[in-house]
Amino acid sequence: MTYVVTDACVKCKYTDCVDVCPVDCFHEGPNFLVIDPDECIDCTLCVAECPVEAIYAEDDVPADQQVYIQLNAELAKSAKWPVIVEKKDPLPDHDQWASVKNKLSHLDRNGA
Repeated sequence: MTYVVTDACVKCKYTDCVDVCPVDCFHEGPNFLVIDPDECIDCTLCVAECPVEAIYAEDDVPADQQVYIQLNAELAKSAKWPVIVEKKDPLPDHDQWASVKNKLSHLDRNGA
């Protein structure tokens, strides 16, 4: 089983999770992070670090967010989405987006 970054991360991009990842499986896009399912070792450390509770075990991803399982796998393989290994500041308007739901249409798939 792998872990999956879901809707709550879109337009927030907190990177607290990156600091605790022992295998550098996070990839960074312009306004979202993803987990590479081939690199994730299922350690669960990232889950508790996410301030907006955006990270779920693959088997626990809510039904309305299942699309993020494939998105994490796809975007982690994109050359445009580099590995991120150090914590950065969240996006400037993160506090305005933290509680917004259904943000998939705001996901920027271009490079970081």
